Amino acid sequence: MVFKSRIKWIALFVLILSMGSLIVHLSITKSSGVQLAFSARDNLWQDFDSLLGSQDFRNKHLWRPVKSLETLQPYANPRNTYPAPSSKNNGFIYAKIFGGFDKIRSSICDLVTISRLLNATLVIPELQESLRSKGISNKFKSFSYLYDEEQFISFLKNDVIVTKTLPESLKAARKRNEFPLFKPKNSASPNFYLEDVLPKLKKANVIGLIVSDGGCLQSTLPASMPELQRLRCRVAFHALQLRSEIQVLGKKMVDRLRKSGQPFLAYHPGLVRDKLAYHGCAELFQDIHSELIQYRRAQMIKQKIISEELIIDSHLRRDNGLCPLMPEEVGILLKALGYSQKAIIYLAGSEMFGGQRVLIPLRAMFPNVVDRTNLCSTEELSDLVGPEIPLPENTYEMPPRKSDKQLKEEWNKAGPRPRPLPPPPDRPIYQHEKEGWYGWLTENDTEPSPSPMDLRNQAHRLLWDALDFVVSVEADVFFPGFNNDGSGWPDFSSLVMGQRLYERPSSRTYRLDRKVIQELFNVTREDMYHPNRNWTLRVRKHLNSSLGESGLIRQSMLSKPRSFLSHPLPECSCRTSALDDSRKIRSDDSRFLYGGEDECPKWIKSAGVEKSKTDDGDQPDYEHDLLTEQSETEEEFAKSKVASAFDQDEEWDPND
Repeated sequence: MVFKSRIKWIALFVLILSMGSLIVHLSITKSSGVQLAFSARDNLWQDFDSLLGSQDFRNKHLWRPVKSLETLQPYANPRNTYPAPSSKNNGFIYAKIFGGFDKIRSSICDLVTISRLLNATLVIPELQESLRSKGISNKFKSFSYLYDEEQFISFLKNDVIVTKTLPESLKAARKRNEFPLFKPKNSASPNFYLEDVLPKLKKANVIGLIVSDGGCLQSTLPASMPELQRLRCRVAFHALQLRSEIQVLGKKMVDRLRKSGQPFLAYHPGLVRDKLAYHGCAELFQDIHSELIQYRRAQMIKQKIISEELIIDSHLRRDNGLCPLMPEEVGILLKALGYSQKAIIYLAGSEMFGGQRVLIPLRAMFPNVVDRTNLCSTEELSDLVGPEIPLPENTYEMPPRKSDKQLKEEWNKAGPRPRPLPPPPDRPIYQHEKEGWYGWLTENDTEPSPSPMDLRNQAHRLLWDALDFVVSVEADVFFPGFNNDGSGWPDFSSLVMGQRLYERPSSRTYRLDRKVIQELFNVTREDMYHPNRNWTLRVRKHLNSSLGESGLIRQSMLSKPRSFLSHPLPECSCRTSALDDSRKIRSDDSRFLYGGEDECPKWIKSAGVEKSKTDDGDQPDYEHDLLTEQSETEEEFAKSKVASAFDQDEEWDPND
């Protein structure tokens, strides 16, 4: 009896110890989780240094500017005689713009250029992505949902007359559709507007444009129209200022990323469903995502957007550089370049097709991958959106259950006996089994029309893309996942690269050739996490060369003919020191591919000298490192600690 009681006491004592240990572990986990969480709380920014650890600039040249491009300066002012617009012009142009952030930005620049070409007054364009959403904040309507209207109108006063609305005498006629309406393509030429549109504008005094292709004027204009190209630059880089709330929050995000004193890299994956469907990249994904891409591709074929087969070899497309680099591949490239595991990577893009699953390998290699939800609190994002009318959530309604009487009647009508047992009823699809906006695939074969909540989310994506745009332009390094895809539509990465090239040409922007990268990956695809050193050196050589002259030449040949804003050189820049004629490169049609910029005026040169002196005084230590930007030799590579990361770092392989 005494023996049994002792066992009970011992068991009770062990149970108490176990409970105490569990409580202690939970408290430790909670406290450590608070320290490691990358949230927008104020205490995060105080402990940010401890989160990232000590500053690590082993390969400091990976962050500094490209010296060969430091002579380039932004200069979009008119060069020749440039008369101001007259109030006595040919009439008014109003426009409706369809599409996301990148299409809107490119389309507005084209509309201003067309208004100047036709000597017309431009009515502030209507952004349908925000107008289609019901119940959004009354503070921001259409254009002002993204941009500052007053800044747009005042900055362009010497280029184009811009008005907020049509005169009252013309509004009623517009509602009755009495004015000519055009739906121009993004490849429309100036002759189309001068010969087809201008006569109707003069006759009706008002025309309307519906812009849905991300633009309404061809990218490359005749050599006799350089001032129109510079006007595009003034619109994109000066007149189109995001509204103050977006700029303030974007600046806060940049400050928070730099709180620890470390530079950061911005990466835009470019995983957008429409682009993936256009190029046929379905096989790069799995399960439901492949079905979604194929469904959208079938729609594009039906709408005659593309004229190819539905089923094509996605891997062949990828090898030709027509599919985006997956986040896993980007992580391996960054490792090959020598970026530390502690590097801060900002993930841009409001649409991440494939979900968080495709980011798992990248996060395993670089734990400090963050996005706007990590840098901003819920309250900050809500304030940016403004007060909105509540909408019902997209809830799934269970089908009504049949009564016993209905079941009995169906059984009696089933036919003569003997008969087989009735098939089991279809299992209902519960809410937790529906994966977001693509849950319709589990229920039917037709994609439903967007719900009010879907339309509101599309409007919100404009704001999220705007925040990402601010951070990406200010980043120390930018790495595109899918720019210049060949579809003819503007893309986020190309706009960021063009803005960085205009504002800070020497900023570190990778302009890689995806076809070359895929050729390299095919060599080591079976063992990507442990490539040999020669492979890594080849990757470094290509990526480092893409930062300078060879990357700019490739962009001028491939990207500029489709989107001028992706490569606004040489029209919108100047050089503080003249470039040797031997380094200037022209295309077959005598267009400058590299080195055709004018010499900067004296006031820009003097301002550049003062700025360089200031920058030299304020530069952090890693800017003075003497490491060369060229790829290392094998001997140097063998001595480098970072170079052996593929062989030594066991944590960043998600398959382990």
